[in-house]
Amino acid sequence: MKSIPLIAEEQIHRWQVLHKQAPEEAKKIPVVTISREPGSGGRIVAQKLAERLGFVVFHQEVLHEMAKEAKISERVLQSLDERGLSILEDWIASLVDSRHLWPDEYLHHLMHVIGTIGKLGQAVVVGRGANFILPAERRFRVRIIAPRKLRVHHVAREFGLTEKDAERRIIKTESDRQAFVRKYFYADIADPTNYDLVVNTETFNLDHAVDVIAAAMGCVVECKL
Repeated sequence: MKSIPLIAEEQIHRWQVLHKQAPEEAKKIPVVTISREPGSGGRIVAQKLAERLGFVVFHQEVLHEMAKEAKISERVLQSLDERGLSILEDWIASLVDSRHLWPDEYLHHLMHVIGTIGKLGQAVVVGRGANFILPAERRFRVRIIAPRKLRVHHVAREFGLTEKDAERRIIKTESDRQAFVRKYFYADIADPTNYDLVVNTETFNLDHAVDVIAAAMGCVVECKL
């Protein structure tokens, strides 16, 4: 299995190549941010959506590695020219002021990494509070949800757990994600007003969820052209 740092490097390279191939088109297309309840299938939806759109997907673990490792963070920033970098700094300063944030070193790197992805576009970003970092004109915020019972069933099947252990795993993951967003962004991860679209994967299967998101995103892009 590939290490997370290697996956991060590969994703950065793919994304940079993609942007160079169609830089003008990238400016028209916002980043899709995916927040998800554990066991809702959000990670699979993100992967399928990226494949549908021809985007690069940045999962939570990859973003964490990029934010944690300053060298990787610097490589991402090298994607921007001086003007782009100054715009990114303005975004971050505005975010810090509007949310009254006091960013530590980790959040500082995370904001730069996600901000750069937002500046260049053509990406699906999973987790790490990306929907709270990117400005409105550069993101489409999606929350994937499902009833607890269904999520317990999914997690038990995926990890070979009893339903009781699967529920414990879900509760722990939910708690960790809620704490992360509360600590860094002073926000409630479950508040639907923090998203442009909330999709219930009990109502829509994963492929249909991708259809719904792609269609909604198409409407947003048309409105911004």
